[in-house]
Amino acid sequence: MKTIHHALTTLLVSAACVATAQTGPVKFAGIMELSGSGATPGTNFNNGVKLAVKEINASGGILGRQIDYQPADSQTNPAVAKALAQKAIDGGAYVVLGPVHSGSMLVTMSETQRAAVTNFTGGEAAGITQQGNPYVFRSSFTQLISMPKVARYIKDSVKAASVAVVYTNNDYGKGGHDAMLKALEAQGIKVAVDVPTDPQQIDFSAAVLKVKQSGADALFLYTLEEESARVLRELRKQGYAKPIVGETTAVSQKTIELAGDAANGMLGHVGLTVDAPEPRIKAFGEKFQQEYKYKSEHNGMKGYISVYVVKAMTEKLGKFDSKLLAESLHGAKIFAAQNPGVLMDLSFDKNGDLDRESFLVRVDKGQQQVVQILPAIQAK
Repeated sequence: MKTIHHALTTLLVSAACVATAQTGPVKFAGIMELSGSGATPGTNFNNGVKLAVKEINASGGILGRQIDYQPADSQTNPAVAKALAQKAIDGGAYVVLGPVHSGSMLVTMSETQRAAVTNFTGGEAAGITQQGNPYVFRSSFTQLISMPKVARYIKDSVKAASVAVVYTNNDYGKGGHDAMLKALEAQGIKVAVDVPTDPQQIDFSAAVLKVKQSGADALFLYTLEEESARVLRELRKQGYAKPIVGETTAVSQKTIELAGDAANGMLGHVGLTVDAPEPRIKAFGEKFQQEYKYKSEHNGMKGYISVYVVKAMTEKLGKFDSKLLAESLHGAKIFAAQNPGVLMDLSFDKNGDLDRESFLVRVDKGQQQVVQILPAIQAK
């Protein structure tokens, strides 16, 4: 009788465990740069994720399950990030969000691939999605999409025949630099001087002097937020008066705040901006400001959108299966009318690269002013 009772108890406990696994919280793991050189993008991405999780949990979760989001600090160190990826997998993460820095993502994504766990990144380095990893997806543009847009703008709107290039000498910077050189060549634009700089570099006086002495018609700036602000202040100090064109980080809200008046007049291509003339984006910007007491930049939007993409596709599948989630995202189109949290209509290609509208902005009085909306590549 005891044996039957024991067997029955075991069966009931097992059934309870299964029920808990199916109805308990679903684990989202964050590998975030909360300190080190990537603290600005990492903290913003993390805050965007937290805001989305808060909203989704308040409205009933995903398929009735609450999200248990556990962010961890990679310290902008690829080795630390790799260890955190393994820890997230061992902890049963349904999805992994981050890292944001391309150098760390290139290391950690092999861990999530081995475990068949869907992994979102805000990293832009082209190499991330060129390795055939079926579990990696971006919430940002790849450099191979954004740089040709910038080069066309430099030719058609800035009317520059030659440019000086200043870039950060890391995985992110070199990837963008190489993509930009190809894009400039395709437009027939000469590179007058090519200046590498270091992550967290403080003094840019020599770099700016090289730019001035090159005689280039314009400057293309591809550095991280803090460095971009320092470059802009040095350009102002040395009286540089030619057009300055950048990509997302060079015109981000953090860069604008750090550079002050030196950022005014800066031109840039951005995949996301809370200053876009779109009601859903404006509403997000207001919620983020209220929650964190500062204005979101693009990485806050990337983190927020990533969570809502996971929600939309999981609800479409009707179950939690990370491998199936990744399979379903390839070639998927998600419309903001049905899924407002994604903010804009978007799609993913076979590599996990994202496509949607983007914006050309000019910095004026400390704000990004959208001067042109560029259509999604597939919409052309």
